[in-house]
Amino acid sequence: MNSATPRARAEALLKTLTLEEKMYQLSAQMVWDVKEDYEDKRNHKEGNYRNPGHFMHFDRPDPATPAEVAERINRDVKLTMEAHPHPVPPLEHGEALHGAQWGMATCFPQPIAMASMFDDDMVERIADVIGKECAAVGVRQALTPVVNISRDCRWGRTVETFGEDVLLSSNTGVAVCRGLQKNGVIATPKHYADNYSDGGRDSNYSNSSERAMREVWLRPFEKCFKEGGALSVMAAYNSWEGVPCSANDRLLTEILRDEWGFEGFVVSDYWGVEGVHEAHKLVDSYHRAEAVCLKAGLDVNLPHSCYEKLRKAYDEGLITEEDLDRAVLRVLTAKFVIGLMDHPFADPAAANALVRCDAHKQLALESARRSIILLKNDGTLPLRKDGIKKLAVFGAGANKLPVGENYSGPFKRLWEAPDAKTPLEYLRQYLEGYAEVIYAEDEDIDTVAAECDAALYLTAVVEGEGMDRSDIRLPGVTRKAQADESAIIVGKFEIEIKTDQEDSIRRMTAANKNSTVILLNGSPVDMTAWLEDCGAVLEAWYPGEQGAQAITEILFGEVNPSAKLPITFPRSVGQLPLYYAAKPSGRGYGYVENDGSPLYPFGYGLSYTTFEMGGITHTAAADSLTLSLNLTNTGDMDGAEVVQVYLTGTNCDVVMPRLELKAYRRTEVKAGETVTVTLTVLSEAFCYYDRKMTLGMHNGDYTVSVGASSADLRGSFAIKVRDGKLTEA
Repeated sequence: MNSATPRARAEALLKTLTLEEKMYQLSAQMVWDVKEDYEDKRNHKEGNYRNPGHFMHFDRPDPATPAEVAERINRDVKLTMEAHPHPVPPLEHGEALHGAQWGMATCFPQPIAMASMFDDDMVERIADVIGKECAAVGVRQALTPVVNISRDCRWGRTVETFGEDVLLSSNTGVAVCRGLQKNGVIATPKHYADNYSDGGRDSNYSNSSERAMREVWLRPFEKCFKEGGALSVMAAYNSWEGVPCSANDRLLTEILRDEWGFEGFVVSDYWGVEGVHEAHKLVDSYHRAEAVCLKAGLDVNLPHSCYEKLRKAYDEGLITEEDLDRAVLRVLTAKFVIGLMDHPFADPAAANALVRCDAHKQLALESARRSIILLKNDGTLPLRKDGIKKLAVFGAGANKLPVGENYSGPFKRLWEAPDAKTPLEYLRQYLEGYAEVIYAEDEDIDTVAAECDAALYLTAVVEGEGMDRSDIRLPGVTRKAQADESAIIVGKFEIEIKTDQEDSIRRMTAANKNSTVILLNGSPVDMTAWLEDCGAVLEAWYPGEQGAQAITEILFGEVNPSAKLPITFPRSVGQLPLYYAAKPSGRGYGYVENDGSPLYPFGYGLSYTTFEMGGITHTAAADSLTLSLNLTNTGDMDGAEVVQVYLTGTNCDVVMPRLELKAYRRTEVKAGETVTVTLTVLSEAFCYYDRKMTLGMHNGDYTVSVGASSADLRGSFAIKVRDGKLTEA
C-alpha cells in the first residue's frame, strides 16, 4: 500500500498527465440510452460520467439487477482507464436523495421526512446504507444532500430539503455526508448557495443580502464541509450579487476555499455552465462561459463533455495550464481519498447480495415509522384492529407506492419491487380475517363511507423539480401537470388529479365522523377548507418503500408516532413565506384575515401518549451550556418525544431571530416512566454577525427555552454572553 498522502499521490500523478488528459479529467458525459449502440455514443476519455445504471431500466420488461448495473459500470471504468496513457478511473456519479438512484436500490423516506425524525444518528445510518448501495455497483459520487433552506413551500423542490431550520438542515446534511463518505462515496451538497427566490421560484435571481446569506443559506454548506467531510459541492443555477453561482468567485473561491478551507472540487448543476451564456447572458459564447467558471473556482462541468470548450478557451488564452492543474489536482486528490485509484471496480455478486437485503429493508421500515407526523387527533386514532368490520379507503394515493415520484427510481421508470406494497395492499393484508377493506372512487364516497366503521383518505399532490406551486391546497378537479425541462434527468413525469380532493374529504367526514386523512406529499398543504371536521390527520410525507406498513402500524397503534414538523404549515398561501425563526416586526405580524400565526408550527407533532418536562437545570461553562431535565411519559403507551431547545437573543449588537433552535434530542420513554435528558448547547449557538459582519460570541442577553415545539415551550431560564464567555444572568 502506498504510504503517501492522497494529495501527494495526486500531485505526482498530475505531473505525468498530458494537457489532453488534464482537460478530460475536468470533462463529463451522459448517454441517455444504454442499448446496443451505447459504446458508440460513449467517449471513454471523459473523466466524469453519469453512471449508466440510471438509464438501463426503462426499455426492458424487468429492471436491471444490481449485478448487471455493476458489470456495466465496471466495463465503463475499464474502457475509460484504457483510453488514456495513464489509467485514471472516471468518477461515476448519480443521484441519491433518499436511495441510490442507479436502479431499484433500497428506497427510504424523502429528505423532508428524514428531517422529521429529528434523529441525526438514524439519518447517518440511512446514508450509510445509501453509500454502501452506491459503492456496491461502482457509483462513487452522489449528488446529495440538498441543504438549501426551504422557507417558501411554493418551491417545488421543498420535498428534497430538510426543511426551514438552519440547525436541523445543517445537522441532517452532515449526517448524510458522513454516511456516504465512510463508504468511499463522495458527498456533493447542493445547490450552492441560494437556489430559489421570491414566490418559491426555482433558480431565480437571489435577492439575499450578505447578512441573510451568512446567517441562513451558507451555514449548512459550511457544516457539511467542516463536520461532514464532503469532498465536492454543486453550484446552483441562479445568480447572486449579479454573478451566476457557477462563475461566482466570491462564493467559489473567497468564501468556499479562502475562508472555509474547502479542498474538494466544485461541479456545476447540469448545464449550469452553459447557462452562464444561454440563460444569464454573462458572456457571448459557451467556451467563454467555461473559462470564467474555471477561473472563478468551478472544476467540473456536468453533465456533458466540455473538452472541446476547454480546448478552445485554452487556445484563445482565456485559461492557462495553471488553471487546469489547480482544478485537476482537486479531482485527483478526491479520487485518491475515496480509494477509487486503488480499487476502481465493483463486485457484481456482492452487489446482488447487498442491495435491498433484509437489514436495509428493515432500516427503511424503521425510518418510515419515525418520519410520520400525527398532526391532529380528536380520539379517532388509533383504530382497533378488532374494533372495525368495514374500512373505507379513498384517494389517489391509496394504491400507489408511497415513495414520491421525485428522484425515486431510475430514468423513465418509477421505483418498483415485487415485495413492495401500496397502502391499500398492506391494509388488506393487515386486516385479513378482521375487516373488509373497501376501496372506492371519490364519486362513491357518500355511500361507501357511510356504511363503514372508519374511513381513510390518502392524498396526491403535484410538486417536485420543475413544478413550483402558486396554490398550496390539495390539487383538485382534473389538475394535470408535467415536470418542465429542468426536471429531465428525473424523467419528465406527468401527474394528473381527476377529482376535487378537498370536496372529497369534506364529503367523507360528513358521511363518517371516524375519518382520517393521510397526507402523501413533500411540502405543506393548506388544510383550512376541510380540517375542522376531520377526526385525524397523518402527515406521512413520502415514507419510502416500507411506508405502507409504517402508515398502517401508526393508524392501528402498533407504533406510536413521534416525528415533528421540520417546516411551518401556513393557514393559506397568502402567509408565505412563513417560518418560525423570523426577526421581530417593528409593528405586527397579522393580516386582515388572520393573526399571522401558522396552522401548525415548526417542531410540532402529536403522540398517542403525553409527556411532561420538568426539573430543568443548567450549567454554564465558558464555551458551552449543559441542560438537564426530567422527561415523563404520563400516558399509557410507550413513546418518544423530541426535546427542543431554543434561544431568544436581546440586547445584542444586531436584531436577532425571535426564536431559533439550538439543540434537540429524540428520547424514548416507556409508559409511566421518567428519564433524564441531557443536551449540550455549544458556544457557536451564541455566535452571530455583528454590525461589521464579524462572526463572534458578541455580547447579548438570552432566554433559553425548552419545549416540545417552537410554540410549546415548557420552561426557560436566562443566560448572557460577556467578553466572549457564557455567564449566568
